[in-house]
Amino acid sequence: MNDLQAILRLKFGDIGGLDALVARYQVRALRTAFLITQDAALAQDVVQDAFLSAYRAIHGFQLGRPFAPWFMRIVVNGAIQTARRGQHYTALDTDEDDDLDLNAGISAVSLEQTVEAAQTEAAIWAALADLTPERRAVIVLRYYLELSENEMAAHLAIPVGTVKSRLHAAKRQLRDRLTPEYRTNQDGR
Repeated sequence: MNDLQAILRLKFGDIGGLDALVARYQVRALRTAFLITQDAALAQDVVQDAFLSAYRAIHGFQLGRPFAPWFMRIVVNGAIQTARRGQHYTALDTDEDDDLDLNAGISAVSLEQTVEAAQTEAAIWAALADLTPERRAVIVLRYYLELSENEMAAHLAIPVGTVKSRLHAAKRQLRDRLTPEYRTNQDGR
């Protein structure tokens, strides 16, 4: 069942349409929410709330528009609001058996490469955790969801200039945070 069929089923009161949308968008939504909130449990709550919000608002959804951007805007806004509320942030613990496998596809050939990859990943997670929720959101939208600045502005309902400003500030903060870590790792060899 495609998105249009699922949405039509929902508009006619058939909850089965939601199952198809959950199956199609849940993983992407969880990863996006996790990248912004930095907490797997909060990300799951955000995504559950986003699907409920989408279900409640589906009658106002315009059929000619794509579902994914509309739904992901709900996810991103929910994740930002959750992170703003001052919820605690935790790093991803790769020892836990999580449904979120954010490291899928990463493999190392040698022990040294595995250690380097783990150190780099830890530094990136720590640097992302230091960003404000708004700055994390623009990084996620740009580099994870690969949206243009105009698309980001539409998702966040802010001017393109604000997107550019947040993106520039976030990249500068990440670069400042990661550069000393990178230099320490390079000097320690």
